[in-house]
Amino acid sequence: MEQNTNNLRVLVVGCGNMGSSHAMAYHTLDGFEICGLVSRGASKESLNKNLGGGYQLFDNYEESLKVTKPHAVCISTYPDTHEDYAVKALEMGCHVFIEKPLADSVKAAERVQQAAQKANKKLVVGYILRHHPSWQRFIGISRELGKPLVMRMNLNQQSDGDMWTLHRNLMESLSPIVDCGVHYIDVMCQMTRSRPTQVYAIGARLTEEIPAGNYNYGQLQIRFEDGSVGWYEAGWGPMMSETAFFVKDVIGPKGSVSIVAKKSGGEGKSDSIESHTKTESLRHHHADLDKNEKFAKEDTWINLEDEPDHQELCNREQRYFLDAIINDNDLTDHMEDAVNSLRIAFACDESVRTGKVVML
Repeated sequence: MEQNTNNLRVLVVGCGNMGSSHAMAYHTLDGFEICGLVSRGASKESLNKNLGGGYQLFDNYEESLKVTKPHAVCISTYPDTHEDYAVKALEMGCHVFIEKPLADSVKAAERVQQAAQKANKKLVVGYILRHHPSWQRFIGISRELGKPLVMRMNLNQQSDGDMWTLHRNLMESLSPIVDCGVHYIDVMCQMTRSRPTQVYAIGARLTEEIPAGNYNYGQLQIRFEDGSVGWYEAGWGPMMSETAFFVKDVIGPKGSVSIVAKKSGGEGKSDSIESHTKTESLRHHHADLDKNEKFAKEDTWINLEDEPDHQELCNREQRYFLDAIINDNDLTDHMEDAVNSLRIAFACDESVRTGKVVML
């Protein structure tokens, strides 16, 4: 491939769904240059072909670091490799973009955060919803509803074929409410701007195809210091129902706001990665009553059909990463938020396993 010495040379590690999307961003955006593709299996060959070929391919991560000497590493592998891969990259002086969750334990996430601080390198965690204008609007309206808030969210996925294989592999290290829950816990924390005080969660193991001790359905509940409460539900597998699998709803004293995704929330869409970030429209309900105690305002519908697709959201994440590096942006809060949402998610996991309320 033709090289530009001013480009950020990125080693792409993990060439599955998210890794491929990030690689496409590096391949097409100004300022980036892929210096190698790394995976344990054949996914790197497929990705290389989709990108037009010509990239160096590696089976071994450590070897790829030594050979390519990248400026940055993009890690989209399974969570149980995140800590080791990220720390090695940071110790070699590389910036790191890493898919959520940051690691497979709170201590591991803290070690990655500390390694980034010690190396004085940028660490960006793939919280894709933070870059979505519709979700930003959703969060913004929720902050106008007064306090306390009631936040209701779920994303159940009826999966088969390759998606069920992916879900089984993910459950080798994490439960669905940890792996997916960090996104929505992060959203709830942005909505309330309040400290979580306690969590309670339940879970069920609906198949023998996952590791003993893990569960493929979970539901968590969070209490916040300001009186707000929230729940999130996630289930993966061929047995999951597609009835009400997509709920994104916030209620406050002044009304409510909901994501209404009629197409993406429709039958047969629950395991579609493309549909997981779709919003389509927001419904803003106003609680004001007139003198006859009838609603004073009709619900406001905000049409969001013209919104970025999954690839464009990944492009925006990578522009954020590049901007942080070029302008030396302070990512202290970004890293702390990523560790905090993971800490809350693992407290929920602990609650499932012990049957007890966990204080934060």
